[in-house]
Amino acid sequence: MDNKSDAICLTPNYFIMKQSIGFIGGGRVTRILLQAFKNSNEQFSKIVVTDPNHDALGSLKKSFPDIQVDKATVAASQDIVFISLHPPVVMDTLELIKGSINSKTIVISLAPKITIAKISSKLNQSKDIARLIPNANSYINEGYNPVYFPPEFAAKEKQQILNLLSLLGNTFEVPEEKLESYAIMSAMLPTYFWFQWKELAEIGQKIGLTEKESNDSINDTLIASLNLMFKSGLTPLEVMDLIPVKPIGEHEVQITEIYSSKLLALFEKIKP
Repeated sequence: MDNKSDAICLTPNYFIMKQSIGFIGGGRVTRILLQAFKNSNEQFSKIVVTDPNHDALGSLKKSFPDIQVDKATVAASQDIVFISLHPPVVMDTLELIKGSINSKTIVISLAPKITIAKISSKLNQSKDIARLIPNANSYINEGYNPVYFPPEFAAKEKQQILNLLSLLGNTFEVPEEKLESYAIMSAMLPTYFWFQWKELAEIGQKIGLTEKESNDSINDTLIASLNLMFKSGLTPLEVMDLIPVKPIGEHEVQITEIYSSKLLALFEKIKP
């Protein structure tokens, strides 16, 4: 995994294990982060998760039996609180939990669109609020995780949070106005390709490869192809000219139009 020049690569310290964690929301993103912490054998004094969906909480508790399932005010009263909610419900939820947030609480929002200014308008008693765009690859501790800290975020607490977030993978600071761009180009990017790789793996088996042979072929070739595109020094056109036969070349215009129209429209929808 390549590190950006401003990437934070830190070794987690003993401070983390003394902290308690609260998750407001027990969906997919919370599961990803809990798995990353579990993979790292990281210990916390307590992890509390809340969610109105009892089935989701039950499933989460089954996978992570050490977590505590409780009401929102309890989750919000922990040392570090992750707001793991979809944007439309963030502000109303913040209104419900603001009484449990104090001046020492560190709040990390995982939602696009909702700015620090908006969060602070509800949680004005909390001085340390950050925003992180989560990444599914953090499930295997290989996430690509842009984070924003406002200038007033306390330096010591910022270092501690960077230590914690480094467990998720490549963590790096960005301006707040770029977070939604990374949501499109990093957080959601795997969804543009996963279904294609699944289909190709199945085609590989239909034409004579074993499941492992097909999977390995796709995996290794994709990694090398990405390196060729972005690290060879060739222009994109020079790279694409290296293979003369393009079996689906006649559909490239249609595919690129889908990418452009869908993703640009989505960006307009999620940007503040």
